[in-house]
Amino acid sequence: MTRRRLFGSLCTLVFLVNLARVVFAPLVEPLQAAFTTTNATIGLTVTLAWLGSALPRIPTGYLLTRVPRHYVVGATGLVLAAASAFIAAADTVPEVMVGAFLMGIASGAYFIAANPLVSELFPRRVGTALGVHGMASQIGAAVASLLVSVALFVGDWRTTFHAIGLAALLSTVGFALMARRTQLPEAGTDDRDLLAAVRHQWRIVLAGVVVISASGFVWQGVFNFLDSYLRTRGFSGGDARLLLTGVFAAGVPAFAVTGWLADRVRIVPLLLSILAGFALCVFALTLPFGTVWVVAVALVMGYVIHSLFPAMDTYLLGSLPDRHRASAYAVYSGTMMLLQATGSWAVGLLTDAGFSFPLIYRSFAVGLAVILLALVVTYRAGRLPTGARA
Repeated sequence: MTRRRLFGSLCTLVFLVNLARVVFAPLVEPLQAAFTTTNATIGLTVTLAWLGSALPRIPTGYLLTRVPRHYVVGATGLVLAAASAFIAAADTVPEVMVGAFLMGIASGAYFIAANPLVSELFPRRVGTALGVHGMASQIGAAVASLLVSVALFVGDWRTTFHAIGLAALLSTVGFALMARRTQLPEAGTDDRDLLAAVRHQWRIVLAGVVVISASGFVWQGVFNFLDSYLRTRGFSGGDARLLLTGVFAAGVPAFAVTGWLADRVRIVPLLLSILAGFALCVFALTLPFGTVWVVAVALVMGYVIHSLFPAMDTYLLGSLPDRHRASAYAVYSGTMMLLQATGSWAVGLLTDAGFSFPLIYRSFAVGLAVILLALVVTYRAGRLPTGARA
């Protein structure tokens, strides 16, 4: 029972750290209006949040070879609270960028410490546990636009960050109290050599990086500018934010369902099928059909892309041995985040250079299709790992 309560407090924290990463998407237009800046500048701000989420992942993996997981999780909550307070007081774009970067650091370190902890709390139901944990994370993403709308109604963009900071502080205190009462798993005590873990598991780490960095780069560029793209398709600001909420809400059941499914089917074909579905959705979003088409494709895309994350975590954390789990996962996660984090900045630069959203997104979809074809050929040749080395 105490493990379930600790898991509940982790779900509360992951709700907040993911909210902090995605909250900048519905704030693109308000921040542009507040600071009178360009798409490229706001795109860079969003990128810094995700870059901040990428940079601490490998160092956190090394830290976990020396420090218990729950200590690191608690520290990330405190960093999130402090970063939220800092950005709420920002008066310039560079200050907003610093705050976004710090919020990203909190989220990146959290996932490296918490995901292995979740898999070790429930070793016989790794996919299901990661799916529920991811579902809590996705709820944070789903309500981001609604919270921004409420914040703009009762105050301004700063109100959002005041609320996140206070909630993060209270949730961290609650997690610390539950961790003291719980007998924590000892599965990670043998994970003491990060480089050895990577040398032993480089094949599955590389496979994960290729799949997630490519799809994540595209997803970053799509969802962070979805509000702006929808306005070019005739949507009002309110309707665009509502659909963005729907896109993230569609991902809520995707985590639970795919996490459950990943415990029961062959994982590599599942991953490749999801990647194919996402590429098709990105291309379909650009087709010149009406409002109903755009809404339907966006919602399906939200479900499909968020199915990829629990499937990939199960692929890695469900097969990595105890002595390699956190270290190998940290290197995978840090590498793929660095590669995907520039997606928003790339789209901002391309749109400022005069390229249209449909042309950019169709090019992204074609690139994903090429990568998918290469992965399928590698899998059929028996060269794509189906699990970690024992």
